[in-house]
Amino acid sequence: MRQRTRLRGAPVLILALLFCLHASGTLRTTPAAAAEKQVSAPRPKLVKLPFAFGKGMENTPFVYEGRPLIAMNHRDDTKNNTDGYKKSMYLFIRDLQTGEEIGRFGEGHSFVSVFVNGKEVNVFASEGSNRDWFQSIYRFWSTDLKTWKRQLAIPLEGGEHLFNCSVCRDGQGYVMAYESNKPVQFCFKFARSKDLATWEKLGGLVFTGAKREYSACPVLRYFAPYHYVIYLHAAVPGHNGWVSFLARSKDLTTWELSPYNPILSAGTGEGKNNSDVDLFEWEGNTYLYYATGDQATWGAVRVAMFMGPMKAFFESHFPEGVGMIKVSAKAE
Repeated sequence: MRQRTRLRGAPVLILALLFCLHASGTLRTTPAAAAEKQVSAPRPKLVKLPFAFGKGMENTPFVYEGRPLIAMNHRDDTKNNTDGYKKSMYLFIRDLQTGEEIGRFGEGHSFVSVFVNGKEVNVFASEGSNRDWFQSIYRFWSTDLKTWKRQLAIPLEGGEHLFNCSVCRDGQGYVMAYESNKPVQFCFKFARSKDLATWEKLGGLVFTGAKREYSACPVLRYFAPYHYVIYLHAAVPGHNGWVSFLARSKDLTTWELSPYNPILSAGTGEGKNNSDVDLFEWEGNTYLYYATGDQATWGAVRVAMFMGPMKAFFESHFPEGVGMIKVSAKAE
């Protein structure tokens, strides 16, 4: 059973450019042996900034009307399988520069994800339950971060449960990757929308990695002609616990895995987990927010910085002329 500590965070954005320029502790994760033989370009540098937000897990940093904000969720997993579990859940937004909480909503929901569409902030989250894990995914939206409306986005089906999701815009409208526990625990599926309100599932597509393996916590972005997804992978040799992988696709069906995978793995003080990545671009640099811990009793949110825009971050993980592992999302 998937259990994680999801408690209230108190984040404050630290854009420590001076630290990053002089930091010696750049993120180092060893590529797979096959990739090492192929890749001559240096590994893209991520700098893990020297702070944590305290207790937390899923989150989305985003910019709204020029302000850097973060959406997070509170959930008390000690109440799992009790009458008070669902009541312990809610979503909230903080200002990353002041640390002030500026909005709380979505009682009974968790696994927060944000997509900003002009003046409108769209928040997607899974509805919790007291004794039956997580259910369908709902959309919340607001133009003032105070008054929120709610509607069903992705209904569960076939006895599945739904968890994390992520939305981006591409040339056809909006596309969502959403996490399920079926047919593989865990995997992610896809849906499309023209208006962020009505969603159509893309039947026959299920991302399960290279070997029908654990593929959780997707975060999706699009820079033509590629969709990029960062997702959580189970432990691999030479790394500590759960690690984050990166893949890209032109059609959501055939995916290429970055030869630099895993792009994030737990270091000193991070337990055995680098999961639940989300990211944004701020003042020309890219910040990856990720969760540490043990996926059971504790977790904190930390930040890794790539010195450059998000498009460059993704492209740098797929060097030209390098053979890459390809996987298919066609459902078997």
